[in-house]
Amino acid sequence: MPEANDIKGVDTPAVDTNAATDVIGKSKIFTPEVINDIHVKSELGRYRMRGFSLFKKIPHWDELVFLPGTLTRFVIEGYREKCETKTTIGGRFAAKPMELDIPVYITGMSFGALSIEAKQALAKGASMAGSATCSGEGGMIPPERDLSTKWFYQVIQSRYGFNPHHLMLADAVEFFIGQGCKVGLGGHLMGQKVTEQVAEMRSLPAGIDQRSPARHPDWIGPDDLSLKIQEIREATNYEIPIQLKLGSSRVYDDVRMAAKCGPDSIYLDGAEGGTGAGPHLATEETGIPLMAAIPEARRALEDVGLADDVDLVVAGGIRNGGDVAKCLALGAKAVALGTAALMALNCNKHIEGVTDYEGTIGVPAGECYHCHTGRCPVGVATQDVELRARLDVDEAALRVYNYLHTLTMEVQLLARACGKTDIHSLEPEDLAALTHEAAAMAKVPLAGTTYIPGVSEERALQEMKDMMAKQLAESGRN
Repeated sequence: MPEANDIKGVDTPAVDTNAATDVIGKSKIFTPEVINDIHVKSELGRYRMRGFSLFKKIPHWDELVFLPGTLTRFVIEGYREKCETKTTIGGRFAAKPMELDIPVYITGMSFGALSIEAKQALAKGASMAGSATCSGEGGMIPPERDLSTKWFYQVIQSRYGFNPHHLMLADAVEFFIGQGCKVGLGGHLMGQKVTEQVAEMRSLPAGIDQRSPARHPDWIGPDDLSLKIQEIREATNYEIPIQLKLGSSRVYDDVRMAAKCGPDSIYLDGAEGGTGAGPHLATEETGIPLMAAIPEARRALEDVGLADDVDLVVAGGIRNGGDVAKCLALGAKAVALGTAALMALNCNKHIEGVTDYEGTIGVPAGECYHCHTGRCPVGVATQDVELRARLDVDEAALRVYNYLHTLTMEVQLLARACGKTDIHSLEPEDLAALTHEAAAMAKVPLAGTTYIPGVSEERALQEMKDMMAKQLAESGRN
């Protein structure tokens, strides 16, 4: 009787099914990263903390493209014909709205999460570009305010660092309600970053982990929030804008409610947004992409009749002028930058003879997400005196200016190609989607078609209903 491995008289080698070299595949669920994560958590007994932003792949701005002018659109000549970039935020009630020369500014990142040198460089670079910065959590540091020509003062849940005298120095106030990378959670600052100076500003003991509450103590609902906004308006003599910062979650309902509370602008932070410290799981599993959030926010403002009154500021994973232009086309008034601005300071950059990422952090430059440890090799996300010395404020400020200036030029380039003399004239019909997911989220047609998933079906159904109603009305008359 032939062996089981004999095929029509041809000898085939026997297979040892127990051999270590017998590979039948790799799990797409229990990947090496997942297995390592389980091993680490089983040793730690707690969830893992990290900095940076989202790791997993989600529909992103690369899946949208612009539709420039050809014969049907008159394009704008570069360098000879002007394309306006001036941006105004908060003109609903404020006597002195925030006036920016460009559509991008530096978002709130606290002293504590960042070094004082990083805060100064961001402030100086933004001012050189005619833009603004934000205090972030933990209050004002005088060097940053001195270097900022336009400055947001952030009011957070914990009241850490809040000072009414500093409030009077602000050009705008931002109520921090949530952020995109960890919606529904408060802020985190690990103890290794809580130096004596940081602790004094926040009225905390030095060296102890700081966690901000997830809710504001001054309100439990929209009525209380409206009163708080009114209180700050009176304190600032109705002069400066008030902005509400929200993480992208139940965007339509949240924006409708927020708009009715009386802010001048609403800041929407997408799931791609970064953080100096937060639970890894929250960063990966909370919030929705900015591409999906902006159309929902615009629809909410339109439905409450405030689309022309409440300005929409957005943030989350913005990298280049193309991303900025797409945000503006979908309905944003301005774009705030965080992670990308830190990279302009040299975040994740190998500097020969200075940095040793693998030796100090354990990962190569370009893959670092250890902002929470306070061991930043380039002096950005640290309070260590020796590491901070690696960041030259003036040189870093120039890089920030160059980056902001370049982003603005890129936005102008795309706006001109689409026939716009003002970057704020970009609109959804200037965009097409390369994937069904992007088309459904951004509410723009799939490239080469007029089809918008979900929207086209709703329109067709409504047309059928209208047609049937018309036929019934006509038959009733007969």
